[in-house]
Amino acid sequence: MDDQPELGDIKINHDVVASIVRLAAMQVPGVAGVGGGMADGISELFSKREADKRGVKVTEDARGDYAVELRIVIIYGTEIGRTAYEVQASVRKQVIAMTDKGVSRVDVIVEGVRLPVPGSTTNGDRPEDLWAGIVTTD
Repeated sequence: MDDQPELGDIKINHDVVASIVRLAAMQVPGVAGVGGGMADGISELFSKREADKRGVKVTEDARGDYAVELRIVIIYGTEIGRTAYEVQASVRKQVIAMTDKGVSRVDVIVEGVRLPVPGSTTNGDRPEDLWAGIVTTD
């Protein structure tokens, strides 16, 4: 037994976990955004949800592990399967590291594809990396 007295419970609001999920997903090269789909835009108008909650749903299973569902938008030219897998791994790693709780699943739904903004370096990628293999003629 521990000699320390019981201090109480520590609970992390699901909105905090959703913020961690959004930030972890946005760090993955090839991700243009989290949420932002038609359903999120309409529901945000009516419910006045904060941007940090948009596109992310966090629940807990019977064991107390987090189950995450997130909707992402991919940059055009990015390999969708690999990027979605990297998002799953990044989200799981960050949520576990920051909350010290398990993650039972991370479901990634690709909502759309977006062209990169000319001259920008989204997620640290060089613009020429995003257009590899595409030939343009002037």
